[in-house]
Amino acid sequence: MGSRTLRISPPITIRRAVARDARRLTRIVRGSSAYEGKYAAAVAGYRVGPDYIEAHRVFAAVGPDEQGDRVLGFYSLVLTPPELDLLFVADEAQGRGIGRLLVAHMQAEARAAGLDRVKVVSHRPAEGFYHRAGAVRTGTAPANPPAVPWDRPEFEFRVPSE
Repeated sequence: MGSRTLRISPPITIRRAVARDARRLTRIVRGSSAYEGKYAAAVAGYRVGPDYIEAHRVFAAVGPDEQGDRVLGFYSLVLTPPELDLLFVADEAQGRGIGRLLVAHMQAEARAAGLDRVKVVSHRPAEGFYHRAGAVRTGTAPANPPAVPWDRPEFEFRVPSE
């Protein structure tokens, strides 16, 4: 009988983002491999600033590393109108279920805020992720040149009541 190695990941927690997270969140956005090549213009110069973090419900997924907690991903929920404005997982942290964890947390936050639906205007390379995470395709957002010269898929998360 062969032996199995069980890979145990360090625990990931989700907490409200704070102003000092702004640089790391910005680095995650700008460093996303999903925005390379023709998509690079969409995040060139993009900044997640302390003012944005203060104005919206921004939550960070953090995990332990040698220096303490490390931000591995984040999302931003805008309440009016209800929209998942940003959702990013650092390239090196992808494939660990952090995106799904962030979506589940977002749905719980949306439910607590009394929302029953949350819109997402997706980046084309993230379309498969949103579909697998339970979002339903609702349409297409037209291009918005010069920053976004391509159409983008629109999704909606339906927020189940408890």
